[in-house]
Amino acid sequence: MLIDHPTGGYRFLPGIAPYSCGVVSQPGTEIVYVTFLKPPPYQEGFERIARFLERENRPRTALCGISLRCPKPWSFAGFAAFNAEYAEILKSWGVFVDGVNPIARTNVAPVVDPPTETVMYGFSFARLSPGADTPTFVVAGAGELPEGILSREGIVALDDTSGDGLATKARFVMDLMETRMQGLGGDWARVNTIDVYTPHSLRELLPEIVLGRVGPAAIRGVQWHYSRPPIEEIEYEMDLRGTRTELWLD
Repeated sequence: MLIDHPTGGYRFLPGIAPYSCGVVSQPGTEIVYVTFLKPPPYQEGFERIARFLERENRPRTALCGISLRCPKPWSFAGFAAFNAEYAEILKSWGVFVDGVNPIARTNVAPVVDPPTETVMYGFSFARLSPGADTPTFVVAGAGELPEGILSREGIVALDDTSGDGLATKARFVMDLMETRMQGLGGDWARVNTIDVYTPHSLRELLPEIVLGRVGPAAIRGVQWHYSRPPIEEIEYEMDLRGTRTELWLD
């Protein structure tokens, strides 16, 4: 299932039109995760990424991950409209491979002090790392929707935010994360960041459903982002990283 990006320095696990399921470094490269300390509007964010990659002497096709923050969750129709606009930018960069979008993505809506427009929170890129023999990877964000489905009817435990409902959602997303991670050739021992995006309490979910499943990664804990997934009525989202280098940009 993994596809080599011919000029980007990474491989990707195909997903759906708006994003891939995740990316992993090729031999001799590493995936670096970058966070904007002051997230710019997302179109400006692409301009800043272009300048950053130029300074790093990397092509635009080395871009392999995007992290966005939006003002509030979209309807399914609104999400599709945004994705079409977003994909046109990526196409103009020449990052698609045979018409397939290779870029992993997370896009969520902060509950407290949300942005007034969609902003670029961070990004990932593949940089040269001679001698690197341990793959680094990013698993794209996903909520309680089966792979390849973007419809209300597909939401797992739809309208159920009871304790049992949230547990069902969380188990489903954990299964999805694990499947994607394994598809990239990763395992929990190499995961250094587990992000959870939900406005609901994690008190009952963490011990067994999340940390209880991740083995040695449990010692590194979980980052809880008090945010909603990007589509209305989806309640729980996660993403993962197994990286060595993370940077922060003003």
